[in-house]
Amino acid sequence: MSNRKGKTKQNVSLPKRGTPDFQLLILTLLLVGFGLVMVFSASSSLTLASSKFSNDPLFFMKRQMIWIVLGIVVMFTAMNIHYSKFKKWYVPIFIITIILLLFVAFSERINGAKSWLSIGTLGIQPTELAKISIILYLSALITKKGERFRDFRTGYIPVMVIVGIVAGLIMMQPDLGSCLILVATSGLVIYAGGASMKHILGSIALLVLGVGIVMGAKAAIDSLSPATDKVAANQDYKKGRIQAFIDPYQDPEGEGYNIIQSLTALGQGGVSGSGFGKSIQKLDYLKYPYTDFIFPVIGEEFGFVGTALFLMLYLYFIWRGILIALRCKDPFGTLVGIGIMGLIAIQAFVNIGGVTKTIPLTGVTLPFISYGGSSLLVSMLSMGIMLSISRETNLPAKEEVTKSVTTVRQVRSR
Repeated sequence: MSNRKGKTKQNVSLPKRGTPDFQLLILTLLLVGFGLVMVFSASSSLTLASSKFSNDPLFFMKRQMIWIVLGIVVMFTAMNIHYSKFKKWYVPIFIITIILLLFVAFSERINGAKSWLSIGTLGIQPTELAKISIILYLSALITKKGERFRDFRTGYIPVMVIVGIVAGLIMMQPDLGSCLILVATSGLVIYAGGASMKHILGSIALLVLGVGIVMGAKAAIDSLSPATDKVAANQDYKKGRIQAFIDPYQDPEGEGYNIIQSLTALGQGGVSGSGFGKSIQKLDYLKYPYTDFIFPVIGEEFGFVGTALFLMLYLYFIWRGILIALRCKDPFGTLVGIGIMGLIAIQAFVNIGGVTKTIPLTGVTLPFISYGGSSLLVSMLSMGIMLSISRETNLPAKEEVTKSVTTVRQVRSR
């Protein structure tokens, strides 16, 4: 009898996790590497000619490399943590996110928005953390509620209240693009969690109403602020971006300038592109070509062929992640995986759609490609969680049998 117990304990101590998905790991590193190269190409000419950046052509590339190293450490750390741990940690992560979003309200405005917190010489965007936090929060909450989540009053409404609070805080910065991405990603997780489309459509109406109330209150507060603050807090830029989307040439030197330069870059790329590092539009025509407008630089330097290959790689990366999420037998892992890959897909669509005049320009980064520490770090953390989920879907067949035998023995011993 003692020998049987010893064998049972030995079987239980066997590793219960498989290997990370090799394809997803390689695809992630390829995208990050390509992003680093494109940050150098898009920024080197500007920084070389500017004393503000010490005339260093590698200024942004070196900073991005630091974030990549940190991101890789975070990714591999998260990969070796069982993803179910985040089901226990989602409350403190969410509370920290809310606190940071509140702190942003007292930060300085940068480009007309309060989106950054300064920590020494570094700047972080709590909005980026909010995106992954809301995915973890909703996935854990929906999984815990189970069938009760389908009840509109006790299950669905509390979940939407959480989304509304976070969306409202982001809109107060104001950051319309990130708010739309967060709401769309939340809707995807909620729908995957079993909510009816009728409830989702109703909640969208409530969110629009809630955001309208928040923005109305903010406009009233701004009307009481000093004149110097009114200019920065003005909401006219939203109206201007809609007008620029409809007809950018109506104000070619103002609101329509960025989209015109972006389309010019894509047009100059032609079929095969001008060649790596030979973009003209990045030479002080495109604003921030290494962040929001990095895709037009890719289009100009690599043309239609190179851009198509890049988009196919990106699509395969997203498809691979969704496949891993759907293969996970744990509902929490599936919801988190769908949320993460949905977030990346939605943000990529918003960025590329904006710079190609498919949708109104909102000013968000292209995940893994654009320069930005907060965005890259959170994206790498997200991929670490995805790789952790993939380890559960890649369990060896021998180990599955061992688990089954161990379970049977434990039942019999009872």
